[in-house]
Amino acid sequence: MQKITNEQRARLKTALETAEKRTSAHIAVATVPISDRYKLYPLVYGGLVGVLVLAVLAFFWPHMALRSAFLITIMASGAVMFLLDIWPLRLAVVPRHARLWECWELAHRAFASRVLAQNDRKTGILLFVSLGERYVEVVTDRDVDRHIPQTVWDAIIKDFLAEAKQGRVGEGLPKMVEAATQVLEQHYPPAS
Repeated sequence: MQKITNEQRARLKTALETAEKRTSAHIAVATVPISDRYKLYPLVYGGLVGVLVLAVLAFFWPHMALRSAFLITIMASGAVMFLLDIWPLRLAVVPRHARLWECWELAHRAFASRVLAQNDRKTGILLFVSLGERYVEVVTDRDVDRHIPQTVWDAIIKDFLAEAKQGRVGEGLPKMVEAATQVLEQHYPPAS
């Protein structure tokens, strides 16, 4: 998981300030290290391993002492839960649709709080990046949706992902803001 340095954050802030001068639309950026803690998955997989180990012990060693069988089961279950406390392993066992859902939900909550809830009620977009899940989304309001097709945002996301795959997330964010600004200023020129 890549981190964004303070210098890169400063460049991003400058890009957002420049965007505010070039378009009347509001552009917000949200980057999160991970969209959810996924706390349930170590418990679920630990429980499944516990049941499986107990079933194997009961089938192959039916005369094993119950106390020993439970001790082995608890150790196996605990080992799985402990291993799944390591982030790359935990993310690996979370189903893809669950990760995408958590990212989508957090992106739309961030959009509601950073764009829709603003007092000035400007039209706007949110550029959302979840670093852990490698998820990127451009969330737009209805007015932006009417004027700018999704294919435009998809192209901006594709360009950002190309930067991210080369390990340049911090450099790609200001470029993504610039690309979004160029699109928005065509439909939402700066307020007089």
